Amino acid sequence: MKFSSSISAATAPTSRRLAKGGLAMALATTSQLVVPAYVSRHLAVTAFSSSFQVQQARAISSTTQLGMSSKMDQSFVTWSFDEPCKTMSWSPLSSASLMVESKSDEWDEDADLVFVGVFSPKKDKNKEQEEDDGDETEDEEPTVTLSGGAKDLDDKLGGALSNIMSENAKAFKNGAKAGSTTPTLRVFADGKAKRYIVVGLGSPPDEGKAFEGVGSAVGKALASKCDAEKKVATAKFLLPSSVAADEACMKDLSATFYSTLYVDNRFRTGKKVKTPAEDLKSLSLITDGDSPSGLETALEAGSKLATGVCMTKDIVNAPHNVLNSVSLADTAKRLAEESGGSLKCTILGKKECEERGMGAYLGVARASETEPQFIHITYTPQGDVKKKVGVIGKGLLFDTGGYNIKTSMMELMKFDCGGAAAVLGAARAVGALKPPGVECHFVVAACENMISDKGVVPSDILTASNGKTIEVLNTDAEGRLTLADALVYCDKELDCESIIELSTLTGACMVALGKSVCGVWTDNDDLAEELKDVCKVTEEKAWRMPLEKSYNELLESKIADIKNIGTRYGGSITAALFLQNFVSKKKPFAHLDIAGPVWDDKTGATGYGAKLVTEWVRRQGE
Repeated sequence: MKFSSSISAATAPTSRRLAKGGLAMALATTSQLVVPAYVSRHLAVTAFSSSFQVQQARAISSTTQLGMSSKMDQSFVTWSFDEPCKTMSWSPLSSASLMVESKSDEWDEDADLVFVGVFSPKKDKNKEQEEDDGDETEDEEPTVTLSGGAKDLDDKLGGALSNIMSENAKAFKNGAKAGSTTPTLRVFADGKAKRYIVVGLGSPPDEGKAFEGVGSAVGKALASKCDAEKKVATAKFLLPSSVAADEACMKDLSATFYSTLYVDNRFRTGKKVKTPAEDLKSLSLITDGDSPSGLETALEAGSKLATGVCMTKDIVNAPHNVLNSVSLADTAKRLAEESGGSLKCTILGKKECEERGMGAYLGVARASETEPQFIHITYTPQGDVKKKVGVIGKGLLFDTGGYNIKTSMMELMKFDCGGAAAVLGAARAVGALKPPGVECHFVVAACENMISDKGVVPSDILTASNGKTIEVLNTDAEGRLTLADALVYCDKELDCESIIELSTLTGACMVALGKSVCGVWTDNDDLAEELKDVCKVTEEKAWRMPLEKSYNELLESKIADIKNIGTRYGGSITAALFLQNFVSKKKPFAHLDIAGPVWDDKTGATGYGAKLVTEWVRRQGE
């Protein structure tokens, strides 16, 4: 992934040999070498800490599986001094149950926390037109009124719900905006404090329209409040039947509820272990009238989708000494094993990749001490297959920049596997949801972009599996090299009818779209519309970008078929144009640059892409 300007790494091979040769050899060798001052300081510190680490490592098997942290301190092994880590643990979903409960007269009595969903009144379209025409109107907040079971509960509480809504109008700005909440209302009865929170559902859509964005906003609000309120074992959510009948909305509510409660405790011990909504055992959904028949199924589907989102977060969050190409391949195998037969995993090793002529991918991988692992997961539906599609994720488990070494942000380069994470997360969700009619191939060319005396250097020429020669003018533009062979594999060997590819490919895309929006490059209008519609449902932001064909001139090489970078301008466009050289021209193909939205500087991995891919795959079988 090319983010910043690079500098020469002439001393890197020496540093690498020192690291591989062991501390004693390094210290012995320094008498014959001119060692920079910062290396001397590093060796001195390592001499102190290494002896302790060696003694600790001898007592623990190098093949010990990394276990889940608990409230008690646990030691764990990431790797030995001889071999990389071979497995990665997974974070479990919250143990709280989302369930459906029938409404009774005393439905709220046994709950520690009660949520009441309310609609915002529809805005007068005539008044909207007047405002658009510039006519002055009085600045009035829409009045939120209670009806049905919410009105009955408000009467039972002596109008307390109405009062707290009117007293906190700012929380319900523009009416009851989806996901907005009032402060907690505490009602004391029988020596116990009952807690109530009003949750906005937005304006009801026009007849026949879906509740777009409501599920994710409300699911996040419910999870956040269950976490913020202490000692909540049972919670209940009263909502209108019309909302509960929207299965897509309820699936999204469930998925967002569980993914909001996600926490990565794999590397925490003792008091550092965090458990959101620790006491919560159940959240029951109660509707006015009869519960819709598909509600339980939708909630279950949402929890399955959440397992994929959380898997995506786990992969992106994991440090490189835990997650490498070998442990990612192990993750893929375990995904297939847990799927009950709906997923099949094949791993191509170095030899198999050489046989297919994957010189671009292997050229990047050769500098790493970890063997490259070309991951291929196949989902096969029950019944007829209407369409066969491919989904590719960039799988750089760590990116130093190679000999064009990164001068900044290297500590974040564990997220350079964000595309692979989204693809494996989606594979897990698809394997659990089992959508009909679509055969999907999930492909990841996993490796690391490291520095060693075997590594590719600027000016090297690599040959991809379709025979095209590539002049490597920047080793920090390596992701597109691995994707080149993955694209050929999906196109030629698997003969997928449509292909989408996700990658944290360029910093240029982040410059253009910021950190919240994914860039989409495709010359197929139908595929562009498909992705646009999917993103509306999944609430993942994306924007179609131009494929300026004249920029192909910037990729022309003097001695090879193509070079791997253009100029400093239009870098995200030339990266997309480069990838098109490895897919048949008439085949629908989209490149999604997700460098921005996969990572949040405050919270870490976002899980971006898992829902998008899962929904896109599901729709291909319709």
